[in-house]
Amino acid sequence: MRVVFVHGACVRDGSWWWHRTAGLLQERGVRSVAPALPSCGEAGTPGGTGGPGLSEDVASVRRALLDGDEPTVVVAHSYGGIVTAEAAAGVGAVRHLVLVSGYLPEVGQSLSDFGDGTPAPFLDVDPAAGTFGVRPDLLVDTFLQDCDPDVRAQAADHLARQSVRVLGQPVGAAAWQQLPSTYLVCTRDRGTPPPLQRDFARRADDVVELDAGHHPFLSRPAAVRDLLLGL
Repeated sequence: MRVVFVHGACVRDGSWWWHRTAGLLQERGVRSVAPALPSCGEAGTPGGTGGPGLSEDVASVRRALLDGDEPTVVVAHSYGGIVTAEAAAGVGAVRHLVLVSGYLPEVGQSLSDFGDGTPAPFLDVDPAAGTFGVRPDLLVDTFLQDCDPDVRAQAADHLARQSVRVLGQPVGAAAWQQLPSTYLVCTRDRGTPPPLQRDFARRADDVVELDAGHHPFLSRPAAVRDLLLGL
């Protein structure tokens, strides 16, 4: 089996965000990849007005999924659930979806459908530039409160300004409706509230709850590894 990790919004360098869990999987002989999301500026073109959006993110992840025919588990974090809903649809190699504090949209839904129409307090939105990002002063308290000092110190270097238009772009498929799925509810998450996670989890086949914040693959990597190896 291989694992394809799909990171969340407003970050870059997916391999860094997943490196602790990926390393533990590698020790067990499981390889993994973390495709770039162009809307986060990872494909050379900055996010922003006229920049890459959801369709480019979907295409990037789909290319990674189609690059081989071995049984594949897709692990989607937060916004990555939006991307994966479309990217994994109809890919024969994918045998399981794992959502980590992830969004599980129906066909035609977008990220903005799950909010109240106002930006979250931990986000900085620049309408003129067409980008949004995490406020660095709120990064640790919101997303990394249960991570160790090394992770906290390095994380800010891996933030990104993302194209704001991904918020309103609807998905054209819902892979979770055709594939086995597991939802990992992070009960100490301050970014995606646990009640919202549990709403999404009702759409999944299996639900696991973990005493962790928004990034359990950094704070509790062994627990995430064990979940994946047990699928």
